[in-house]
Amino acid sequence: MQSIPVHDTGPAFPLETLELEPARAHALMDGATEGVPRRLLRTLDAVSRRWLAKQDSTYLPEIDAIAARLGRPGAYFLSVNYEWGCTCRVAPSPDGTSARLVRVLDWITYGLGRYVIAARVAGAAGPFVTLTWPGYTGVLQGMAPGRFSAALNQAPMRHRVGHYHIDWAINRHRVWRMRHVTAAHLLREVFETAPSFAAAKEMLANRPISAPAIFSLAGIKPSETAVIERTETEAHVHEGGNTIANHWQAPGWRGHTRGVDSAGRACQMHSVPTELDPDFPWLTRPILNWNTRLAMVADASEGRLVARGYEVIGHTAAPATAPLQLSCPPL
Repeated sequence: MQSIPVHDTGPAFPLETLELEPARAHALMDGATEGVPRRLLRTLDAVSRRWLAKQDSTYLPEIDAIAARLGRPGAYFLSVNYEWGCTCRVAPSPDGTSARLVRVLDWITYGLGRYVIAARVAGAAGPFVTLTWPGYTGVLQGMAPGRFSAALNQAPMRHRVGHYHIDWAINRHRVWRMRHVTAAHLLREVFETAPSFAAAKEMLANRPISAPAIFSLAGIKPSETAVIERTETEAHVHEGGNTIANHWQAPGWRGHTRGVDSAGRACQMHSVPTELDPDFPWLTRPILNWNTRLAMVADASEGRLVARGYEVIGHTAAPATAPLQLSCPPL
């Protein structure tokens, strides 16, 4: 199996990784846009770019450069759109000396597991590692040595009329009317600028976002763990060790769950060990399912991370890359 590439970059890591890995980027675009007419992609790009301009996105010039470098439609829309399910756990390390994040990313798009890369980014508040894809401008999961590890889960979709597809269209229209950043761009800003677990938690709980989201956060001390459930302007913070999938824990918050067996995945994740084992022996159904694309365990105190990409084979996912083991000791 091929290894997950590791690239050292500056702050403009999306464009730098695109220039380093153009073949991977185009392969991912092929999978993400398969069956979508180019005319429709151009329309979605135009709407997405207008929305980014309306919110004065600091990342719009970067996305402009990425779109020009790719030379094909889809870059703007794929930078702001996401449809996935994930399962996370934040808890102390087995010896109780640090905090760890266990993360499994589920996404239907083929190639996300096969073509994942690790970018070691020189951020303003310190270096961080993000498991990402060439040209992708957000951050979905990562580790900042000596600061924190964090990941983003898609939140339940609001009930509107009770029919899933109609509710999806109504909620999507609501997103386009928002002037706030996407959750993935907020998480990137947190990795770039937050100096500590406390600062990261404050930003993730209080900064307005364009659509509901769930953040998992693990600092460097065993007591520094939290799950942050978010609407656009409200937050419910669950302190301490916790697990999360794609349904709400906050009392009174309701919505359509995401992904495969959200409740079952969250329940099983409670018993998952936080060991830095690159073979992920605990990754079984229902956490492992046909949408699984990535598994990761990170410890920011030690500056260590293990990860592996997955792709669907038959009715479930199987390893698509060799295990990655990174050691980035805190400065």
